[in-house]
This record gives sequence, structure tokens and C-alpha cells, in this order.
Amino acid sequence: MMSRAIGEILRRYRRLFLVLFDMIAVSAAYIGTWMLTLTGSDLLEESVIGAAGVNADPYRKYFSLMVASCFFFVSCYVIVYAFMGMYDSLWRYAEIVEFFRFCVASFLAVGAFIIITRLIFTERRIPMVVYLMSSMFASVLTLVARLAYRMYRNTKIRAGRKRRRRVLLIGAGDAASMLLHEINRNPSDEMNIICAVDDAAQKVGRSIMGVKIMGTTADIPELVSRCEIETILLCIPTISEEDKRRILSICSKTNCNLRIMPDIVKLIADGRDLSSRIRDVKVEDLLGREVIEMDPSTNTLISGKVVMVTGGGGSIGSELCRQIAAASPKKLVIVDIYENNAYSIQQELIRRYGNKLDLEVQIASVRDSEKVDLLFEHYRPDLVFHAAAHKHVPLMETCPEEAVKNNVFGTYNVAMAAEKYGTQRFVLISTDKAVNPTNVMGATKRICEMIIQTIAKTSKTDFVAVRFGNVLGSNGSVLPLFKEQIAEGGPLTVTDPDIVRYFMTIPEAVSLVLQAASMSGKGNIFVLDMGEPVRILDLAENLIKLAGFIPYRDIDIVFTGLRPGEKLFEELTMDEESVHKTENRKIFVGAPLKMDKENFFTHLKKLKEIAYSNDSDRLLAFIGEMVPTFNHKI
Repeated sequence: MMSRAIGEILRRYRRLFLVLFDMIAVSAAYIGTWMLTLTGSDLLEESVIGAAGVNADPYRKYFSLMVASCFFFVSCYVIVYAFMGMYDSLWRYAEIVEFFRFCVASFLAVGAFIIITRLIFTERRIPMVVYLMSSMFASVLTLVARLAYRMYRNTKIRAGRKRRRRVLLIGAGDAASMLLHEINRNPSDEMNIICAVDDAAQKVGRSIMGVKIMGTTADIPELVSRCEIETILLCIPTISEEDKRRILSICSKTNCNLRIMPDIVKLIADGRDLSSRIRDVKVEDLLGREVIEMDPSTNTLISGKVVMVTGGGGSIGSELCRQIAAASPKKLVIVDIYENNAYSIQQELIRRYGNKLDLEVQIASVRDSEKVDLLFEHYRPDLVFHAAAHKHVPLMETCPEEAVKNNVFGTYNVAMAAEKYGTQRFVLISTDKAVNPTNVMGATKRICEMIIQTIAKTSKTDFVAVRFGNVLGSNGSVLPLFKEQIAEGGPLTVTDPDIVRYFMTIPEAVSLVLQAASMSGKGNIFVLDMGEPVRILDLAENLIKLAGFIPYRDIDIVFTGLRPGEKLFEELTMDEESVHKTENRKIFVGAPLKMDKENFFTHLKKLKEIAYSNDSDRLLAFIGEMVPTFNHKI
């Protein structure tokens, strides 16, 4: 209690105590110099007695000169230090500029003292050795005192850091230096920086603010093991995406959680909050490819058009609405059966655009052909993005008739209405699960593709489909499930250690849809070059690390076995599809397959009868007839 009170007094009267200390230290330095250099030496007779004559009392004149000049010496130091702001600086945060300013202040103080004493003490000269030595001692004492305080503060901070997370820094440049400065100043920080790595060979073996640079990024796994690292922090804000993916790929092989330091200047310029200047690595950082940007040409496609989005409240549908709204459509019509999602995206767009966006929201089911027809008759959309669908694979395995009713005949109803009312372009949101499907959901989406390819042959409407893999963060994707399991303390459930999937972000998926919509070609199926597939197990381990935990130690991962209808890997194209590149190097197109329209629609009619009879076994058998590549796994 008493130490706290003393500390409070020292903080309140810090400047006063610092001035008093400098006065004592400078006085001691000056008087000590006189004692060391003049007592018993010839300098006493030469400088002090001077013109006073041999009868004068040398020691009385000696002490009077020392005391008088000491007053001016101390005054010069204190006044110049105050003028240079030396009592306003927080020395525990001192940078190199503070030390430079201290040297300048000391030089000016000595210069002022020499000029004053030469003008005042004309008969009794102070030897030059006193000027030099006293100024040196005074400057050293005042500087050492400040350095000692800073070292005490840093030592005190480090002493409380023993139980903090052991951190390895990637990068030993300006960002790392700034971070280390901040950590040294802030005793509440939870990071204990153990070592650093940098790919600049000349830096390896050296130190940055006391932190040893122990190797390059290739040495990260070995250093993590040797130094018992728990957290890896990437401190290169301006790093290229290619180098970032390479480094994060190396880090993902460790059991450390990964964090990244953004560009602080960019944060300030963007007006963003600096309180979270170190962020968790996003899963998007580990996709292994560049993030796909939206093509500006899609604005031309949408601007001034009436656009309808079915399933507009879902994860893909809502992002479609966001990007469409940004492209200045004449009217945006959102159709969804789930009113909560539809209301959410409606309010978001109203807040963002207000009266600038002509927005309509209709609660309706695509199963209801009469309602769909009524909506098309009323709004006459130029563009239709059909995203409404049942997408949960395990649920559709137990309810195959519902997948057929909603996915197949919902698509049929919307497609037929689009053709009837002269829609310019119809875009179906498909999935890689439609390729050689092993589950009901994938098989129904394949039939949806067949519907639009069949109608496209004779229709004035451009019917196309966009086929892509798993979408990070979408409803029903593995990412929200993993996040919930991490929040509950685990374990994370992975069906099989070898299962792999193609992944993309929601904005990327929607960007592809919009770019495909701007491409011509009736009945085409557009496919994204999604890079290499990602192991679900790797994704689970990385998510645990990003959450700040250690896989298998803090949060476990268990394997539950493949679910009904699930396969180890997905394909983006079928063997019989003729796939070629488009003008966009990230998008491929599969040419329409030859189909017997009359025979197909006869099968479609029978499929509807079976689906609405709710005979699941018979329905599965008939789906197999319609989709020869359907290899159902139970």
C-alpha cells in the first residue's frame, strides 16, 4: 500500500523530482571535477591566485570561485534541458531521437556555461579541463539515470511476461521493430517474443531490439520445436500474396496458432480501428491461390436492368444481391421462402442504399409454379439468378423427394417462367457435386443442369449454369460447423482424414456467377479454376490454430466416417463434357451435351409423379435412370 502511494507521488511530481535529481547530479559532477583536478596542483596557483597576489588566501578564492561557477553550471543545464523538453519526455519510451536531443542539450548547456563564466569571471579564469571534465561527468550522470530507469521498466515488464505465449516473428523489418517497441512499452501485452526469422540472409544471426534472428522462413518448423513456440506472428504487412501463401503453408505444418500484422498506415488511411492492429489469419489466406476479383464488365450487364434473385436470403443469394445492388440495377427483386433471411438482406440494402435502390422482396416458394408465373408476369426480369435450392447433403439423403421437389421442379418452374416472359439471361447456381454424383443433392443439381441445357436449345433466353465447389462460410458448409465446435471447446468432427474439397469464398463464388452471366453461350456450364483441393483435416487444424489453440492438445479432432452420399473428393467436370478456356483465364466452359428434349421432358414428368408420391426407393431408382453417372452411396 505504501509503495503504491509512493509511486503515485513520484508520478504526480515526476518533473520536479527529475529537475532536483539533475541539479544534484550536475552539482556533484562539477564539484567532483574541481576536487579531482585542482586540489594540490599547479592549476590552483595559476588560475585562482592569478592577479590577486601571493598574500591572498588561495583556498578561500578557490572555494568562492567553485561555488559561484557551480551555480551557473547547474543553472545552464537545468534551463537548457527544460528549453529542449528533456523534462517532458517519457524516458521509458525513449527513441533514438530522444538521445540525439539529449546530446544537443548537453552541448548547448556547456557552451552557455563557458560563455557566461568567461564574461563574469574575468580576473579568475576557470581552467579548460574543468569545463571539459565537468560537462562530461554531468552529461553521463543525467543520461545514465534515464537509461537506468528505462532498463528498470523493461526488466519489470519482462519479469511479468514469463507465462505469456511464446511468439516467433516472421520478418525483422520496420513492422517488427514497431511491434517490439510497443510490446516493451505495454506491460499488459500477452506476447513473449522469443525469436524471429527473416529471408534476408544478412539479417540472420543478428538481433532486433534484443530479439535474435535465428534463421529464415524455411527454418520455422525446426525453431518452433526447439524454442517451444506457441504463436507465429507474420510482421510483413506489404508482403505479396504469393509469398504470404508460401509462408503460411510452412506455418500450417506446425502446431502454432497463426496471426498476421496488417499495414498500420493503410488502416489509418482507411479510417479503421487500430485496437485490433494484429489480426488472426483468415482462412482465405490459406486457400493456396489468388482471390478472384470481380470483373467490372458485370456492371454493364446489370446496370439499368430488372434483376431477380431466387433464394436471395441465403449465403450465396444475399451476396449476389449485394454485388448486384452495387452495379446500379433498374430494380432488384429478392425471392425467398424464408422470411428472416429475406428481411435481413432487405434491411442491409436499405441501410446502405436507401432510396437509390429500387428494391422488392417477395416471400414465395419456387415450388409454387403459379406464384412464380405471377411474379415473372409482374416484374418481367431481364436477368434471373436462380440460387434457391436444398443443399444439405445428409438431410437430402433422408428426404430425397424434397430435394427433387425443390431443386428440380423449383428450377423447372423458374426456367419456364423466364422463357415465357422473355428474360434475357437465366443463370443457375450449380455445384461440383453434380459431377458423377454420389448423393441425392448432387444428382438433383445435375438434373437442373440438364433442364436448362435442354430448354436453351430452342429458347431465346440465354440459359447458363455456374458450377463451383464448397463455399467458405455459406449455410451448410463445414466452416460454420467447425467454428461452433471450437467455441464449445471441441472436438472437431471430420468424416475422413483423406477427404478433400475445392474451396472458394462467398464473394469469389458470386463474382464467378456474375462474370459467367456476362458470357454468351446457351446451355453452357461455367467452371472456375479453383486451384488445388484442400484437405478438410488441414482446414480443421488451421482453424484451431487461428482460434489460438493447439490441435489435439487444446482441441481434439475426431473422425466420424463418411456420411451417406459423401465421397472423398469432388470433380468439377464430367469426362464426356468438352471443356475449354474462356477469355477469363480463371473460368472454363463445358459445352452442352446432346439430349433428346422430348424424351427428357417425358422422364421429367414421371420423376415429378414419383416425387410427389413420396416413394423414396422408387425415386432413387428413377433418378439413376435419368442421371447415368449417379452412383448412390448409402
